[in-house]
Order: sequence, then C-alpha cells, then structure tokens
Amino acid sequence: MKIALVGYGKMGKEIEGIAISQGHNIVAKLEEKPTKENIKDAEVAIEFSTPNSAYENVKACIEIGIPVVCGTTAWLDKLEDIKKLCKKENGAFIYASNYSLGVNLFFEINKRVAEIMQKYPEYLIHMEEIHHTEKKDAPSGTAITLAEEIIPIYKFDGWKLSYKTENNKLGIEAKRVPNVPGTHKVSYDSEVDKIEIKHIAHSRKGFASGALIAAQWLIGKKGVFTMKDVLGFK
Repeated sequence: MKIALVGYGKMGKEIEGIAISQGHNIVAKLEEKPTKENIKDAEVAIEFSTPNSAYENVKACIEIGIPVVCGTTAWLDKLEDIKKLCKKENGAFIYASNYSLGVNLFFEINKRVAEIMQKYPEYLIHMEEIHHTEKKDAPSGTAITLAEEIIPIYKFDGWKLSYKTENNKLGIEAKRVPNVPGTHKVSYDSEVDKIEIKHIAHSRKGFASGALIAAQWLIGKKGVFTMKDVLGFK
C-alpha cells in the first residue's frame, strides 16, 4: 500500500513502523490539512490527528478522492455530515473508536453479555476506563462505543461520566494514569457476587495493526464502513 499518514503523533509513528515492517510505503506524513498536492501519491489515508482537526482532514480526503481510515475520537457530532459527504462524493470511509482486533472482539462479547445480564436486575451495571494522562477526551471513544451497545439493551436514556449508574443513565468512570495504553471494564455487581469483562491493551501496536488491516480492506471499495464490516461481524 501507498499510505498517507494524516496526523503524525504517537499513533502515526506506531503505524509507520508496522507499515514499513510489512513492506508498505509511507508516501506522506502530514501535520497539516490534506491537499491534492501533498496527498497525491497515496492509495489510502490513515487519520489519527486531534478532535479539532479530524473533521476537516477527513472531509478533505473524501473530496480529493482518497479512501480514508479515521481513528480520531471526540469529533463525532460531525460524523453524520461526513457520512453524507462520502455518499455524495462516492467515496470510501471507515471510522472506528478503536481498531484493535481484541477490542472489536470485546465489543461483540460486551453486547452478548449485556443481553444476558439485562434479564437479572439484581446485578447493577457499571463501566470503567483507564488511559494515559495525555489522552484529551473522557470518557474514551472506545468506552462510548461499549456504552452505545449496552444502552438500547437496558433501555437507558444515555450515559454519563460518573462512578455509578443512576437516574436511568449508564455510568462511565474515566481514570487517567501515566503510561496506560487503555483498559476497559464492564461490571455487573450484586449483593452476593460480581461479574466483570475486561480488555487490557499492552501497547498501541494492536490499534496500529488494526488500522492497517482496515486500510488495506478499504482500497477499491466505495461507501461508509465500520470494523464490523472489515472483520466480517455483520
């Protein structure tokens, strides 16, 4: 693949290292907005920038005609606009809050466990996520994705940043600890016992590898996709 990295922070550098080791070519490393000139040699763009830049970066890639894989979180108030633009321009776009294979398997497990546990109201549900102190958004995009799978099953009114679930809102507790790539936990607690499912990331490699898998899958396709499409979960 000929890859443009849009955003060249820690994730961009991690993706670069794995991509080169797999024989791919990094043809652009952008800290600025993509243009026809600076992204012209790319077959696909992988966007990991900042919440303030992501929308304009993805929009530019779609308008230029470059398939784009986006992993930046905390800009999703504009995601529907991007989906409409992608369809209008006959483009190719994937967004995921987390590209790790393990996390996407965890999403599926989380949904199935919630379907089972919802039948037993004596178990109170709660979520917790832990990330490094440099993470800008809280709760994490991954935690929000987990919550969005649970909310319709439990008929919650939504989620809130809290150490407990109350007032029909799913509680998500967000902790920031140095040098933690990402931990997500969903707990079901009763008076007599506690059931937990947990995903612990050991490094950013899982996220980077998954983004490359998604990028390779996206080339040659048209439409708006998710990791469920890439991994065949639909």
